[in-house]
Amino acid sequence: MNASSALLAFASLALAGSVAVRAEVFQPLPAPASVSDSAVTQGMPRLLSDFGFFEDPSAQLPTAGVSPYRLNTPLYSDGAEKLRFVYVPGGQKVGASGEGLLEFPVGSALIKTFAFEENGKRRLVETRVLLHRADGWLALPYLWNEEQTEATLAVAGARVQATTPAGEMISYRVPNKNQCKECHGLDGDVVPIGPKARNLSADWLEATLGQVPDGADTLPVWENRASASVDEAARAYLDVNCAHCHRPGATASNSGLDLRWEQDDPHAIGIMKRPVAAGRGAGKHLYDIVPGKPDESILLHRMLSDDPGVAMPELGKSTVDDEGTEIVREWIKGMAP
Repeated sequence: MNASSALLAFASLALAGSVAVRAEVFQPLPAPASVSDSAVTQGMPRLLSDFGFFEDPSAQLPTAGVSPYRLNTPLYSDGAEKLRFVYVPGGQKVGASGEGLLEFPVGSALIKTFAFEENGKRRLVETRVLLHRADGWLALPYLWNEEQTEATLAVAGARVQATTPAGEMISYRVPNKNQCKECHGLDGDVVPIGPKARNLSADWLEATLGQVPDGADTLPVWENRASASVDEAARAYLDVNCAHCHRPGATASNSGLDLRWEQDDPHAIGIMKRPVAAGRGAGKHLYDIVPGKPDESILLHRMLSDDPGVAMPELGKSTVDDEGTEIVREWIKGMAP
């Protein structure tokens, strides 16, 4: 089966009458299209419940026509639980070109809620909505209230005190409208990051698309990474956590690093590569990756830091991912000098 030319149906995502997504939110912004709050939010639902994605928003129970999904290797965000959903208008189809991003039609939405467990209960913090409109993808952050009954559009972002699974008290950052572009920006456009066929379960793809694209289910399931090679686990982690910025056309492309899964040039992924402009982030180290010497590698040095201006990724976390840094350490350590 050649999935690159196939147009795949989302059979299980037919639009139900209970889904009350307003059609106008998928239309182009009124001229002049600016990034001011008034222009960005004009015609946008102020409340998450206005979309009609959930029968029970507090319980994150999706309505008919909205399908939950998970990623094999997820992005680390201070240990937050993430609940992911996709909505596709009835009668529309999703395309797939190999193992890359699925091709969602206009009118689709990707919904991701961030939550922490506190005092034995799930606490919803924010829900990010990516809308595929006629003029491209639009990212909207919604902030949950203390009562856990509703989330409100927060174009300016917010700071929320939260407790991580490791017991760390953090000032969790809900990104503002422009910060969404820092991770989701590619060649000047906003694009999805997560739902690549290679990072989705073949079973889920079969059930929802009716067939499995070439290269699907390639990245290891993170909690089962012990059954994968260290190389696979580390490269998957870097692909998911770093490559949306460190790749050609993205916001950190000037670093010269390309950490995508498919990149096989040792220099491009940082091996014996001198940094372009790491500044104090280099920690007096000379190369991004020194084979066999993780403690002399800038890449790991920055992953292990929580110091703003040094820590990588720059956005989306304020704590160090012990599991992620350990697998990257083992990967570098195992490289032949």
